[in-house]
Amino acid sequence: MPDHAHLLLSVAPDVSLSRLIRDYKRITVRLAGVKWQRNFFDHRLRHSESVTRKYDYIRQNPVRAGLVANEGEWPYLLRIADLDGPGSGD
Repeated sequence: MPDHAHLLLSVAPDVSLSRLIRDYKRITVRLAGVKWQRNFFDHRLRHSESVTRKYDYIRQNPVRAGLVANEGEWPYLLRIADLDGPGSGD
């Protein structure tokens, strides 16, 4: 989305989410000149919530905003599998 980002991630219990997000923002400011708001909103998935449903919600965001006709057209999705390179999932 042009004015915000969604991240679906899992961190170890001893990892500070605030520190992780702070570092992410610092890196993207330096590398891409991103201008972030001061704070962030987090939502921790509970046992009854589905990761798949949250992922689908995130994928549908640009469609709901009218930026693309379908989720497959949104070019700004990055998955861990994308970082591993071609053929790494074989």
